[in-house]
Parts: sequence; C-alpha cells; structure tokens
Amino acid sequence: MLRLASMMATAALLLSADVPGVMRMRPASQPVVFPSDASLPVLPDMSPAKDGTQPAQKNSQNKSQNNSQNATPNSGSAPAKGRDSRLQPESRLALVRFVDGEFARVLQPIPAGKKGLHVKAGASVDDHVLHATLGTAGSAINPGDSAQITSLEFKDRQIVVDINGGGRGKTKLRDRIHMEVGGMPTMTTSQGPVNTNAGATVYLDFDGPLPDMTPEDLKQYLSSVLDFSRQHSAAVQWIDTLPPEIQSAIADKRPTVGMDHEMVLAALGRPDRKVREKQPDGTESEDWIYGKPPAKTVFVKFEGDKVTQVEQFPQ
Repeated sequence: MLRLASMMATAALLLSADVPGVMRMRPASQPVVFPSDASLPVLPDMSPAKDGTQPAQKNSQNKSQNNSQNATPNSGSAPAKGRDSRLQPESRLALVRFVDGEFARVLQPIPAGKKGLHVKAGASVDDHVLHATLGTAGSAINPGDSAQITSLEFKDRQIVVDINGGGRGKTKLRDRIHMEVGGMPTMTTSQGPVNTNAGATVYLDFDGPLPDMTPEDLKQYLSSVLDFSRQHSAAVQWIDTLPPEIQSAIADKRPTVGMDHEMVLAALGRPDRKVREKQPDGTESEDWIYGKPPAKTVFVKFEGDKVTQVEQFPQ
C-alpha cells in the first residue's frame, strides 16, 4: 500500500512540473510556427567568418584558382618549347654556313696549344684560369688581332671552335716541307693570304646537351672572346659573287647539278658519309650522303669537283 501511494505522488509531481518541450506533448492539431526572422541553415555555414578566416578546404581551392589566374606564361622562366630544344640538324647547317669562315676581332688573349681556352656558354672568361693557362702555354692570338674561324666541331656538350687553323696540331709534316732545286729540304710554314696569326682553339662548354641556336646565338656565346660586329661576313661576301641560280639553291638548302664542293657545303654542310667509287671507264666519283634511310636521305654525286647527279629518297 505504501509503495502504491509513493508511485502516485511521483506521477503527480511530474505532471505538475514546468518542463516545456521535453515531458509535455503538443496537441497534434497545433501547427509548428517559426519566427519570421529566424535563419534555418540546411547545410553547414561555409561563408567567410567576420574575422577574415575561411575553412581550410575553400581556402585551398581559392588559392589554387588564384595561382592559376595570376600565372603569366613564361614570366621569368624558360620559354615554353613545343619541340625538341636540342640542336637541330637544320640549325647545325646554318651554324656551319654563317659562322664557319667568319672573321672577328680578338678581345682576349687565346692560349696556344691543344688545350686552348675554355669558355662557359653565357658566362664571361675566368681571368684566373686564363692567366694560369697563358703562363703555361703562352698566347697564340692577342687582343686586337683579326682572326678567322676555320672549323666548328659539335660534341655532346661542347662546340670546338678552331681559329686560324686551330691550336691542336693538325698540320701534317709534309705540308711544312719545301723542296728547293739543288738543295736540301727546308722547313717552312705555309701561310694563307689572310690568316697570318698563329692558330688557337676555343672550347665553348655547355652545362647540358647542345641547345638549339642560331648563328647569332653562337656569336653571342663567343662575344666574350671574339667581336663579330665590325667584321664583314665572309660567307655572305662569297655567296654574293655566285650566279643567281646557285645563290637561290644555297638559300633553299638544295644541292643542284653544277655546284662544286664549297657550294654544297654552303647549302647542306658537311655530309654524314662519303663513298668513293671507280667507274668502269676508270673515272672516279664520290657520293656525299646526307641522312640515313629510311628517313629522308640525299645523295650528291661528284665527278671531280662538280656535282653531276642529285637524288633524294623518299621523293
């Protein structure tokens, strides 16, 4: 009996307590009314807070978008290259045609001997290394001298530039012996009409594979040693003396019948291979081959010093 009375008292207290929305149930017919100025977000608030901060995800997206919009193509960086940036065969031909044989004024003393002078592309001459080399080998060509580039050799990361015949000792002994009638052979030095200075070699070093470049680029790389600005182009001067049809063929890099060796060199540069043959009638011919099958290959046939046939495969 006592337990029943206690339970009834507890129920009375609960029914009389003011616990809105928790213990009381609204009548089913009573509508739910929200205040007109109430803001009821369905999703979490992702808008910027009043203190200027943003959620990490949106901040990351905005940063990515800003970087994409503000990025300027090629601004302060290497230019975009749509093709292979290494030295192209056509560019190499242009370098041989317009730089090999050019005259220049010497700006720095160039050491004698096969070690020559090493110059890093895009940098000035290292005076400390230059003076040390001069102290050992001496100077072959001095500042103010007029010099001529007589050979270009392309290596993986280096262009070897021979000046006035170069300093690598390629002259053969028989070329320096002069026979006099009735006397003993004497040693002489054969000198051309222009280059009376001693030969020297400049090694133009690159940090990587040879980049594609124009003749003007190469001259700029050599500008710390050689000044081309006041020298007349030997190649252009010689080409101007040729017949118009030969000039046109050289400009088009097209060998044609009637050219000589120098003209073909001006048009196509040095061949990849040379093949000498003896004809049935005893005459000798020489084929200069540019390219390698199955790629475009040009065969230039010489008889003596003249081109007698030009063939290209594929046509």
